[in-house]
Amino acid sequence: MTGMDALLSAIAMFLLLNVCAGLVRVVRGPRNVDRMQAALLFGSTTVAILLVMAEAGGRAALRDVALLFVLLATILSVAFVGLPPGRDGDDA
Repeated sequence: MTGMDALLSAIAMFLLLNVCAGLVRVVRGPRNVDRMQAALLFGSTTVAILLVMAEAGGRAALRDVALLFVLLATILSVAFVGLPPGRDGDDA
């Protein structure tokens, strides 16, 4: 394992810990907006992890999967913003 591989593995582990920290926000809430922000964090962090893994392992197909996750996250955020007021389950 070269120094660069070790660095990329450390970056991937840090990003994975970031996802675990975001999981706390999904569980605790308190509002749906907070949960949506955490879900978008999962999406962008997953993309970062996939790109790091693609670079470390030399797998170009993971870049395509990362692009798909970006597309899905964009659609998800547009759909959430387009909800009428009161439809997201918030009392305020």
